[in-house]
Amino acid sequence: MAAEESRCLLGYPASDSCPRVQNKKLYLAAFAAVLGPLSFGFVLGYSSPVIPELRKINDPKLRLDSSQASWFGSVVTLGAAAGGILGGYIVDKVGRKLSLMLCSIPYVFGYIVIISAQNVWMLYFGRMLTGLATGITSLVAPVYISEVSHPKVRGMLGSCVQLMVVTGILGAYVAGITLKWRWLAVLCSVPPCIMLLFMSFMPETPRFLLNQSKHSEATAALCFLRGPHADHAWECRQIEASVQEEGLNLSEFKNPSIYRPLLIGVALMFFQQATGINAVMFYAETIFEDANFKDSRMASVVVGSIQVCFTALAAIIIDKTGRKVLLYVSGVIMALSTALFGLYFKIILPDQNNSSNPDVWLTLNSASPGTESSISWLAVASLGLFVAGFALGWGPVPWLVISEIFPLKAKGISSGACVLTNWIMAFLITKEFNDFIGFLTSYGTFWLFSAFCCLSVIFTAFYVPETKGQTLEQIEAHFRRS
Repeated sequence: MAAEESRCLLGYPASDSCPRVQNKKLYLAAFAAVLGPLSFGFVLGYSSPVIPELRKINDPKLRLDSSQASWFGSVVTLGAAAGGILGGYIVDKVGRKLSLMLCSIPYVFGYIVIISAQNVWMLYFGRMLTGLATGITSLVAPVYISEVSHPKVRGMLGSCVQLMVVTGILGAYVAGITLKWRWLAVLCSVPPCIMLLFMSFMPETPRFLLNQSKHSEATAALCFLRGPHADHAWECRQIEASVQEEGLNLSEFKNPSIYRPLLIGVALMFFQQATGINAVMFYAETIFEDANFKDSRMASVVVGSIQVCFTALAAIIIDKTGRKVLLYVSGVIMALSTALFGLYFKIILPDQNNSSNPDVWLTLNSASPGTESSISWLAVASLGLFVAGFALGWGPVPWLVISEIFPLKAKGISSGACVLTNWIMAFLITKEFNDFIGFLTSYGTFWLFSAFCCLSVIFTAFYVPETKGQTLEQIEAHFRRS
């Protein structure tokens, strides 16, 4: 019976009488791990309510001008890119559990620097540190969750990474309505402290332990995660069968089983940012103001709530629909909504071809009086549709897929390359967005994003494997055969 249960939880065919897996402690371990992405969300959401306050602050040493405000928001992505490289190294050296615990240090220290800031450079340094922790977290948390989970719930638990990120962003928006910037930093430092406490009681992943030849510890970890009645020895044998020689030489990247999942992962991260999520969020407050939503902070809360609701929906259905279906639906929705955004700006904005000033805010204000308010519903509908579409697929699924497709020996370096790609793309699109507007015009830029959304659907159809219901060992074997 125990062996039958193990085969059931690992996704192999079994009789209908197969008993249910004991998931309680697995859910506890996943909850402890996703406190990292919650902290990551608070970092991303922190700048939205804080920048308007710091632009008006009385202390001239802390007051931000428009350029400094832009850097305060975007320097996190540079820290996160560095965190992706560091995370790729330490996740294989010290393990998944300890990597998550260690990343709480730059989170907390970064917020301490922000709280005690005496000048703008201290604010930058604090944001850089929290960005470093964010980069490590965005790599390690999905890997930990995918390696402790079994196929029946891995999609749901893996999607909870993005769910907690958007919950953290929403939490920062809501708390920012009432809290001053220093007290908001204090609040943001709480989740990483709780993660450090909880993770200290959780096991290391069985795959990492077996890769280190720690068989008794791996069996104990499986006993904790699966319950006492599962056939732990059988699952250990399944994992060990896929664990090849230790170490990874650069020459092995000529092997399709190594480079194919890496290219797929890097492309997923590229398309996630190239769909225009940061650009759309950049426009969000102005769009709501044009539609007579006077409180821009409440508008941010509305956008954050849409993200949370549709990411939660994705987490619930992903193990039934599969990964590719959500990427298809999400890509089509985003292609349509960004095309509508382009139409909106084409209608309300004058000819920009000869304009030497690409500033988004000025071009919006130069629209014909009354035009934007008469069709502002189009922009609001496009915004809501886009955010919902992104949250349903291209928000959570790429992070889940990159945690599933890499072989164990290449997981650190491959995941690091993907995280680095994601955060460099996020930085470039955030910082160079105005240059895009100047070169392509507003509507041209959004139509370009729409084209990338269409390309993402085509890429998914031809290159992204469906991983629903498969063990990590089966996914590895798929790339070895191909």
